[in-house]
Amino acid sequence: MSAASSLLSEEQFLCSICLDVFTDPVAIPCGHNFCKNCITQHWDISVQCQCPMCKEVFNTRPLLRVNTLISEMAAHCPDQRCAKPGEVPCDVCTGTKLKALKSCLVCLASYCETHLEPHQRMTGLKRHKLIDPVEDLEGRMCKKHDRPLELFCKTDQMCVCQFCTESDHKLHQFVPLKEGYEGKKAELGKTEAEIQQKIQERRLKIQEIKHSVELSEEDADREIADSVRVFTALMQSVERGQAELIETIQEKQKTTEKQAEGFIKELEQEISELMKRTAEVEQLSRTEDHLHLLQSFPSLNTPPHTKDWTEVSVHRSSYEGTVRRAVAQLEETLRKEMEKLLDVELKRVQQYAVDVTLDPDTANPALILSDDGKQVKDGDVEKNLPDNPERFSFCTCVLGKQSFSSGRFYYEVQVKGKTGWDLGVARGSINRKGEITASPEDGYWTVCLRNRNKYKALADPPVLLSVKSKPQKVGVFVDYEEGLVSFYDVDAAALIYSFTGCTFTEKLYPYFSPSLYYGGKNSAPLIISPVNHTD
Repeated sequence: MSAASSLLSEEQFLCSICLDVFTDPVAIPCGHNFCKNCITQHWDISVQCQCPMCKEVFNTRPLLRVNTLISEMAAHCPDQRCAKPGEVPCDVCTGTKLKALKSCLVCLASYCETHLEPHQRMTGLKRHKLIDPVEDLEGRMCKKHDRPLELFCKTDQMCVCQFCTESDHKLHQFVPLKEGYEGKKAELGKTEAEIQQKIQERRLKIQEIKHSVELSEEDADREIADSVRVFTALMQSVERGQAELIETIQEKQKTTEKQAEGFIKELEQEISELMKRTAEVEQLSRTEDHLHLLQSFPSLNTPPHTKDWTEVSVHRSSYEGTVRRAVAQLEETLRKEMEKLLDVELKRVQQYAVDVTLDPDTANPALILSDDGKQVKDGDVEKNLPDNPERFSFCTCVLGKQSFSSGRFYYEVQVKGKTGWDLGVARGSINRKGEITASPEDGYWTVCLRNRNKYKALADPPVLLSVKSKPQKVGVFVDYEEGLVSFYDVDAAALIYSFTGCTFTEKLYPYFSPSLYYGGKNSAPLIISPVNHTD
């Protein structure tokens, strides 16, 4: 069988549809052969049964049976097939290009099994360098020496030929292409791992951003709901106050009108009586009957009983203070709503509580810090400490160890028993030597207590603050991206002051100053307190 098949052209064992060696070959009535699956699929999508080669049409679909003779001959045919897209074709084949088995670096050509035979048989061709089939063979040759690129120059990180090692790359370090390939492949593996890690990091960042958007949306919905609730209550209070005010005014006016109507009715009755008497007097004065006039005169000469209207007047209702009292009631309603909002606000910012400890390397030498870094007070005597660049040399200040350059953070400080203190945040680049000016322009966002009861926000210029009660514990909240620094009276759930519209461009540190000792009057420490998260 192998002898018979060798007498036939290899192309006779190729299906004209798939251009590959027959698989289950079948013959149709016109005599042409195809793979069973190929012709079946061809007819399944065709309008009529027609031979793809000669175009003969069959009225009924032919019954297909595998041609065992051709199947056996195809089985003994060399495993050659047409080059598909992406595969290297034989450079010698004419017409249908078969898949190349080898490429020759000397001939700069690729060969299928048939056309490769001379390289396996002829002595001169046997010495040629054969490699697995590749495209662009010219790119694998040294352009200067026209020799195969067989070595990798580690010095110049490029492929070279043998002659290059004795000329342009003399004294360089070389390795075989395989070794260079394995090294670069290992680097590619590392690069791929790094890329995959970056991809994973960015996917996590996308999830983080999406989660932030979701949280922001929740915050926005909550704020909208709160604003609708508050403003609805205020509008209802305004409408109710206006209605009550109008009703009060109208009731007063009705009382005035009712009083006036009573006076007018009484006056009209007296006028009627007086007019009646006038008519009787006029009639009597015209009589000629002496006796009748003398007898009637006593009763008509006496005026009818009337009220003394001299001191009688209609009292005008007074509306002075009516509107003011109504507005004061609205202010009270607004105050209560503000207290509710501040209580909710404080609970929200407490969710961003961080653990803050004092940094002894920044503390003024007169300050005494507790071992746990949670308390600081003025010791009234300077210790002999190294004057490092981070230390405050003149002012009794200290920074927290923790720094923040994004997001939100919150901490609380007990100020109970103190007559003076400063709290807030400061930039890492602030001046720490000599006298300092605590203002946003100089990198400080702080509030302070002076002389027991004078509270100030150290803005530019400073703002004198009005507080209802003396804070015993102060909460400090920072939203870095929003440019917000807020101070709260924790026990009263009241806002002390807010710096808004701030621009932060570097790390922020918690800032503390227990102020001076003042002969023991201000000896109580500032205490960084754990945050009590309330429901």
